[in-house]
Amino acid sequence: MAPSIATTDRVDLAGLLEFARSRHRGLLVTNRADGRPQLSPVTCGVDGDGRIVVSTYPQRAKARNARRDPRVSICVLSEDWDGPYVQIDGRAEVLDMPEAADGLVEYFRCISGEHPDWDEYREAMARQNKTLLRISIERWGPIATGGFPPELVQG
Repeated sequence: MAPSIATTDRVDLAGLLEFARSRHRGLLVTNRADGRPQLSPVTCGVDGDGRIVVSTYPQRAKARNARRDPRVSICVLSEDWDGPYVQIDGRAEVLDMPEAADGLVEYFRCISGEHPDWDEYREAMARQNKTLLRISIERWGPIATGGFPPELVQG
């Protein structure tokens, strides 16, 4: 069995968004008040303006932290554990209900498609008092895969 070789693929913004649109698992990093990182596994999507979007609740650490310090990072992961991933750094905007309603509709659409009853969905979001994080992308790393450094693999 041949060993896996680590890869890195530098992409432009269009390539990054293409990669992220089809992946909905992420690890969001926000900054605690003491400066240490707080990590949250999240479901994420890409909205029509090319922002990473995450649904949460106003009392969650990720929302509280992003309100205080909007600098966040997210690692967008593939479905397979050893699949490609990318780190994205940006600034989060935190939207609460009712301002979050339209963004939450777009969040649902970019991840799951059309809802059978949008009025019901909007009512559920209001009843649950949902919050939306919208991350404006500032920089990103290469799309990477894990494995051995190429120079260690003899071919």
